Amino acid sequence: MSRDQYHRHLLMPAGRPHALPRRYGMPQRGYTLIEVIVAFALLALGLTLLLGTLSGATRQVRIAADGGRAALHARSLLDEVDMEAPLRPQQREGEFEDGAYRWRLDVQSWRDTSRDATPVPVPQQAPRLLEVLLEVEWGDGRSGQRLVVRSLRLVADTGEGVP
Repeated sequence: MSRDQYHRHLLMPAGRPHALPRRYGMPQRGYTLIEVIVAFALLALGLTLLLGTLSGATRQVRIAADGGRAALHARSLLDEVDMEAPLRPQQREGEFEDGAYRWRLDVQSWRDTSRDATPVPVPQQAPRLLEVLLEVEWGDGRSGQRLVVRSLRLVADTGEGVP
């Protein structure tokens, strides 16, 4: 028995040596078209989910970076206000980075609105509390972001219009 006949004999069912053609008795090679289509569909779905996740993460990193830059700009502006002598009630506005960040600064005498007590008389030369309100905005339209910083500063009364 030759080698080819021996292999054919092993692949054919017993009792019916020539009932099946040779191609059905051999192991199947390759994939069917439906298997390939399903594999590509699963691959496309996985890549879509991965790219969506990466896109969302990139957007969150950009938002966090913009917020961090706004906080740094606010900090530098408050430091600049602290360096002014003397600090007095005022309103100013401006922008950073060619208009990418817009700011408004409002300094005014602080009033305690948390309780309904009558105002306590304060000596004329006593130090005063000033409320510093800084608003930094960035972005356009509805997606615009805003950072609000409120702070109190104790200043000596210099008689320059601080009530």
